[in-house]
Amino acid sequence: MFIHKKIDALEAMPQKAGKGVAMKMLLSPEESPNFAMRNFTIEAGGHMPLHTNIIEHEQYVLSGRAKVIIGDTSFEARAGDILLIPANIPHAYETLGDETYSFLCLVPKAEDCITLV
Repeated sequence: MFIHKKIDALEAMPQKAGKGVAMKMLLSPEESPNFAMRNFTIEAGGHMPLHTNIIEHEQYVLSGRAKVIIGDTSFEARAGDILLIPANIPHAYETLGDETYSFLCLVPKAEDCITLV
């Protein structure tokens, strides 16, 4: 079985934590055997607060720039960057500039627990 979708046809779900954060579920855990694929956007002037997940995240930045904090390190991420966020490591995002920060986020097909730090 294969799946073919158009990202523009998927609904962006506003996220409760942070400011200006939305997520599109590109491939749900029910559709994919091993991973879920999501597209997160954080509007200019927005942020996602410091939090942990019990599962790892693989990310590819599509557009925009953000200050990203992972553990004790902070850096500027921009389009074309690839990030691996290990499980249980605090991380946060704060947009830079006037463009929406958008990234693909793949996570293993497993139960997750998000904790704000």
